[in-house]
Amino acid sequence: MDDSSSEDIPPHSRLSAGCKLCFEGAKLVLFVTGLCERSCWYCPLSAQRKNKDVTFANEHVVSSPEEMLAIAHKMSALGTGITGGEPFKATNRLVTYAKALKDEFGPGHQIHLYSGVAPTRAELMQIQGLVDEVRLHPPHEVWGSIAGSSFHDSIRTARELGFDIGIEVPSLPGIEAFLAIIDDLDFLNINELEWGESNAAAMRERGHELRGDVSNAVQGGKEAVSSILSHPKVHWCSSDFKDRVQLRMRLKRIAANTAREFDEITPDGTVVYGVWECDDPRSFVPDDLDGDLYTRYDDRIEMAWWILDSIGDDMPGKKYVIERYPDNGLVVEVTPL
Repeated sequence: MDDSSSEDIPPHSRLSAGCKLCFEGAKLVLFVTGLCERSCWYCPLSAQRKNKDVTFANEHVVSSPEEMLAIAHKMSALGTGITGGEPFKATNRLVTYAKALKDEFGPGHQIHLYSGVAPTRAELMQIQGLVDEVRLHPPHEVWGSIAGSSFHDSIRTARELGFDIGIEVPSLPGIEAFLAIIDDLDFLNINELEWGESNAAAMRERGHELRGDVSNAVQGGKEAVSSILSHPKVHWCSSDFKDRVQLRMRLKRIAANTAREFDEITPDGTVVYGVWECDDPRSFVPDDLDGDLYTRYDDRIEMAWWILDSIGDDMPGKKYVIERYPDNGLVVEVTPL
């Protein structure tokens, strides 16, 4: 089925500029820090990131703007989404990395920022000219009193300073409270509530269940916010959409720039290749095999999976096919031959 026909994809007129690029898989995901002063029960961050002062560009740990830029180039990034944790817990790093992106790619490189605090005017001025779009995450317990709150003040200040400004929150009851301030927002993004390893216990305590066997979405998430989904400033982002469209498109961009001659790129943007574990790096490879179709390492030879499958019977040792995210990313599946 063509992705563009999915009912989960709203008209682009209802998407912020940052969401449009996410839809294309064209945004680098910059996780500035896992540090955060809040402890939201629904937070889905993994143990490797939650409350850890680590920085990721897409799925890769980075320690400098240069490492981040190399990853951005590998996917031909047209923009960046900056997230955490709480990015304002590492403001100097946030500013340094955002400036590096603008310097490298120009002012047209669209940057949106997620924040769970109500940033002050001074904090917003620190990122003015670097961040184009601010998405605030008010904690669930303050939704009912959002009008006139510190978050409302931040929203008005952000608009005054020229930011595109919106709210992005999970699909929890009480979402109607944001209608009281929606005239001051450019958009209201609602993410389908998701089950993760770090929030599983809290989900069970509250009686939540998974929607299905192959999804992280929590049952009843969309129903909980259905009353405002028709509002022209509201955008519903389903868990399935993130996995099936957004992630796939980003992986395809990375694969197109990083795949080797013998890597097969799948429709999902993963790459598939064969591995032969051998003790001798000079181990026999057919003389007529094009050098672009394999690579020697000290302990293995990697090659086109279909070639290994056809000639593997003559090779001693372990042989298998790997499917993984591009650019040496997450291994999805290992199939023995």
